[in-house]
Amino acid sequence: MRTSNRSGLDGRGRDKLAAGRPASDQQWEAIIACDNASNGAFIYAVTTTRIFCRPSCKSREPKRDHVVVFDSARDAAGAGFRACKRCKPTGDRLPDQEWVHQITDYIDTHLQEDLSLESLSQICHGSVFHMHRTFKRLQGETPVQYIQHRRIAEASSLLARSGLGIAEVAAKVGLPNVPYFTTLFKRKTGMTPAEFRTTAMKNGEQDKGKDDGDASQVNPNPVDADRR
Repeated sequence: MRTSNRSGLDGRGRDKLAAGRPASDQQWEAIIACDNASNGAFIYAVTTTRIFCRPSCKSREPKRDHVVVFDSARDAAGAGFRACKRCKPTGDRLPDQEWVHQITDYIDTHLQEDLSLESLSQICHGSVFHMHRTFKRLQGETPVQYIQHRRIAEASSLLARSGLGIAEVAAKVGLPNVPYFTTLFKRKTGMTPAEFRTTAMKNGEQDKGKDDGDASQVNPNPVDADRR
C-alpha cells in the first residue's frame, strides 16, 4: 500500500521504500511469466502497494517502473515493504490485521482511482470473498463502506477548505458522477455538498469573529497589568 498518515512514515521512511534496484530484463520476464523456477533467486516489491512477492506470484501484473527487486524477503521487509498474503514470500502467513492495514493504506492514498472490490482484491493479493469477510471482521465495516466513509470525509475537507467547484471535489475523491456524489454526500452528512460548504463557511466566519472578539479583550499594555 502506499504511504498514508496511518503508516507513520517520515521522510527517511519513504526513502527506505525507494531501496532496492530496478528489475533486469530477465527478472522482469520472470515476474510477468510467474516463473516458479525463479523463486529463491530474488524477491520483487511494488512501490505503489508496498507489497513484496515471489517471482511466481499470481497477483495482477504490476507496472515495471513501480517494481524494485531485492536479494531476499528479509531485505524487502527491512526496506519497509510487507509480505504478500497470496504467495507468502517469507514462508509465514501474513497476520489478518496487517493485511487489512495494507488495504486501508491503499484506499486512503488512492481515493481518486477506481476502487472496486475486484481491483482491491487483485492489488492486495487476496480473494474478494476473503478480503470482504476479513475486512468487516477487523474494521467493523465492509471495504465499500470504508471507501465511502473516506471519500465523504475527504470531500468534506475540500468543500470546507478549498475553492474547488463541486464537480472538481467529486472527481478528486473518485466520484466523478456529480448526481451520485451529491446523493451519497447527502445520505452520509444530511446535507448536499453546496449546503455543507455554506454551513462550513458560516461556521468559519463565526469562529473568526469570536477569535477577533477575544483578541479585543486582551490588555494592550501587559506591563501596566502586571503593575496593578
